[in-house]
Formats: sequence, C-alpha cells, structure tokens
Amino acid sequence: MPSLTQNHFELFQLPERFGLDARVLDDAYRAVQAQVHPDRFTSAGDAQKRIAMQWATRANEAYQTLKSPLRRATYLLHLRGIDVGAENNTAMEPAFLMQQMEWRERTEDAAAARNVDALQTLLRELRDEESARLVRLGEWLDSGADQPAAEAVRQLMFIERVAHEIDAQIDKLEAA
Repeated sequence: MPSLTQNHFELFQLPERFGLDARVLDDAYRAVQAQVHPDRFTSAGDAQKRIAMQWATRANEAYQTLKSPLRRATYLLHLRGIDVGAENNTAMEPAFLMQQMEWRERTEDAAAARNVDALQTLLRELRDEESARLVRLGEWLDSGADQPAAEAVRQLMFIERVAHEIDAQIDKLEAA
C-alpha cells in the first residue's frame, strides 16, 4: 500500500508540476485504486477494511485535486508553503477589477433582458479567458514564479464563480 506521508503527486508517482498528462494521471489513479479498493479486502478484518476505505477515499480526493487545473495549482502552491488566501486576499490588479465589473454588468444586463444568446457569448468569452490564464498559470508554476501564480489562481477562482453564475442564469432562463 502507498505511504500516508505521500503528497498527491507522490501517491500517483507523478512529478510535482502543473503540466500533467491527463491519461497518465488516469492510469496512475487506476493503478492506486487497484491496490487499495475496498473490494480487494472483503475477506479481511474490520481494521483492514477501514484502512482500505480510507485509502480509496484519499486516492479519490487526490485524483480530483490533480484532475482540476485550478485545484492542482492551489495544491502545488500549498505544497510550496503559499496560501492562496482567496477568502481574505481580494486585492487584485486594477485592470482585472475593471474586467470583473464589466463581466458582472454584462451578466446582469443579459439576465435582465432574458437574453440567453448574450449569456452564452459571455460564457464562451470567460472560458477563453480562463484557458489563456491557465496556460500562463502553468508557465509560472512550472518555472517557480509562485507569487504571480497565486494571483492568477485568485483571478481564475473569480472567473470560475462568474461562469457558474452565468450557467445558473442560462439554466433559469431556459427552464422558464
């Protein structure tokens, strides 16, 4: 069985970097799951069954963290001793703050006008912005530029929230 002291990357025997091949991660996850899955321990004692369940849960959590680029970035920064501090660190560069306000206004205007097409267009723009920022985030993380990476994570968290809000507005309007 894997060791309890391993971080998520070590658990799956992957390098501690942002850039990951999704297929390699999937294969590594399946290999760990094959070792620790509770079904392999059906005839074991209760203590071994509990440990297997804990390992399966840990493997699932590690996989979900590494599978998500934003969660993976946050985790990498955590491993490097950097708290993204999204809850209490809301200071962002002025250009991004202006962009935030524009996205919010466009979302509110489109929702008020019940304009699903405008919301979908804005959502595509946000997803494009998110993709471009994820590329830069990966470059910063893999080169050790942790402070700009932490700022980028906070910005991406905001973009993600706005995208979810737009999705909810679209669902609401389409259900009406």
